Amino acid sequence: MAEKSAEEGADVTTTLDQEGYRLHAWDTPLTWDRFPRPTPRTREVLVEVESCGVGLTVLNYLRGDLAKSGDHLPVVPGHELVGRVVALGDGCDPELLEQRITAYFYLSCGRCRHCIAGWHPRCSALAGHVGVDRDGGYAPYVALPELNVIPLPAGLDPVDATVVADATATPVHICGSRAHIGPGDRVAVLGAGGGVGAHLVQVVRVYGAEVVGIDVTPEKLELVEGLGVRAVAAGDLPHTSADTLFDTGAPTAIMDLVGANDTLRWALDSVGTGGRVVVVTTFRDRGVDLSPRPMVLGETAVRASRYARRDELVTAADLVRRGDVSPVIGSTVRPREVEQLHDMLRDGKLLGRGAIDWRATT
Repeated sequence: MAEKSAEEGADVTTTLDQEGYRLHAWDTPLTWDRFPRPTPRTREVLVEVESCGVGLTVLNYLRGDLAKSGDHLPVVPGHELVGRVVALGDGCDPELLEQRITAYFYLSCGRCRHCIAGWHPRCSALAGHVGVDRDGGYAPYVALPELNVIPLPAGLDPVDATVVADATATPVHICGSRAHIGPGDRVAVLGAGGGVGAHLVQVVRVYGAEVVGIDVTPEKLELVEGLGVRAVAAGDLPHTSADTLFDTGAPTAIMDLVGANDTLRWALDSVGTGGRVVVVTTFRDRGVDLSPRPMVLGETAVRASRYARRDELVTAADLVRRGDVSPVIGSTVRPREVEQLHDMLRDGKLLGRGAIDWRATT
């Protein structure tokens, strides 16, 4: 039995079948399929998936936000996977066998000048994304390029570890590489009760700054407060004064995880002199006008954050292992129940991240 490789279009020899979710066309429902279990090719490993994180990012990708071509379909979604390496292709490091790992989301080449410098998110020969352009963690076995395998420290629970690859690593990248957060900073996070936001407010504190979490629903505000962070209801955001958020002055950084026109406008108008506005979302058809005069007078910096470097996933895993970041997982389901998580996400009812536990097969 053979299946076409999403990455290179070549056949992958298989000996066993597996059951999991696949997407056959963008913006259509997932189907529970029986399909071949892959055998790792050269420089690939086979991972037995133990758990897979679920957040709004997955729903965006299922709509086709990252890819509209059908070249890689059907595809198994799920980029926040955690599992154990159970087989190695030719040329792989033998030390990886039996290690618990998480997946690096971007299919970077590892050879261009950006990758050599450690900036894999900026890869000039990017081949796509795990769970979009090749299979991810919505199935019990997945083959991954060795470059996309990040070993996890011992002792991390597989479900807890699902927050490492994206929900925690992205905040590490935002705080360390993009906004350069440190002691003395005052940071406002828009969308603080979401899957990334609930981990971002924690990472901001790790970097030594004050933080306020802004969100809408009482449940999400309660979640933020439960993390030891002051929560502020967004309410009528255009009339929310940033000067009241901190006792010592306006925010020095505002991080927008919502990406709506009104949140972008508020962030630009509210950040303090010399401050940074960090945008993370990639929604189409959204934006605001930038006026050079107030930006120059305030020396305002607008920065975008594109995922994380590979070493930042290692940092994120260590923060979770040490307890500096507590995994916020609002619901864990069995494999056949994943649509429950998707419905909760669409309705705005999932607090933090969701997770599929592949060990719970009954």
